[in-house]
Amino acid sequence: MESGHAMRVWFAAFSTIVVTAACSAVDAGSPAGSGSPGGLEKTSLLIGVSPTPSSAGVYIADAKGFFKEEGLTVRTEIIQAPQAVMPRILNGSIDVFKGSYVSLINVQGSGAARLKILYDALQAGPGIAGVVVPKDSPLQKPQDLKDKTIAVNSLNNLGTMSVSAHLKPYEVTPQQVKFVAIDFQNQLTALKGKQVDAAWMVEPFLSDAQRAGAKLLLDTNTGPTDKLPIDGWATTEAWVSKNPRTAAAFQRALAKAQALAATDRALLAETVAGFTQTPKEAAMTMAMGTFPTSLNSTRIQRVADLMFEFGYLKSKVDVASMVAAGPAR
Repeated sequence: MESGHAMRVWFAAFSTIVVTAACSAVDAGSPAGSGSPGGLEKTSLLIGVSPTPSSAGVYIADAKGFFKEEGLTVRTEIIQAPQAVMPRILNGSIDVFKGSYVSLINVQGSGAARLKILYDALQAGPGIAGVVVPKDSPLQKPQDLKDKTIAVNSLNNLGTMSVSAHLKPYEVTPQQVKFVAIDFQNQLTALKGKQVDAAWMVEPFLSDAQRAGAKLLLDTNTGPTDKLPIDGWATTEAWVSKNPRTAAAFQRALAKAQALAATDRALLAETVAGFTQTPKEAAMTMAMGTFPTSLNSTRIQRVADLMFEFGYLKSKVDVASMVAAGPAR
């Protein structure tokens, strides 16, 4: 697991980009005040998504024409974590992105960028993420993970924090396990090949692994992380400042989509099956968590407080300062 010092050094390397981003993030084809539909500053957006159910809101908004109604055309690109594409986020080539709240708060707390959360994506529920081991693994209990190697999709992120929170009652510290970064798509192969002892997975990868024979050792969305906000849609403060009407249009479209994701299970399953290649039948029964229909900084503050407890932050972060004003608030 990367040390807090290493994370600060990494983020510091991008700190100077923020100034550049503040000056260059405007879409050259749609300058502020142009005659675009609804007076939007930008009409074409590139959105960073992940191949997990929490991205469903954007796909529903696109398929149902909610973005089009707001004068927006969107393209999506799969990203593993915001840190991996931070230079593109800072220079404005990725307009909006989905990231775990651990990632977003880490970026904000490090001073590498000033972010604004546009909408809540997903709130945790039992069964949507957990640590699995091979079916023939000698590991039987959470405390057996001491001194073992655990795959996560990225370091110092939601996976490492969730696992750490659940191992704490067993007196296993984060320093007593080895976290390694492996993309969700490759974790099952790494598990089968004995490259790692265990893997922290989210749906639909978690269900795929269990169907392949992996055993669930630890559900990381119960107890200390029950109903924990998982991730949200965000952009930079500079981007919102330059594109306030576009940001509001994105929020309005997503609000409609989140309401459908929260209430129409058949539509949600069909959507998730479409962009994750999960069979629709499996998506109908798969644990999804809760799709929030509002943006609540008090709820998200719980994540920041856990991060401070586990040393992810040098000082506490006020999440309210990260929440964008507008229809979603």
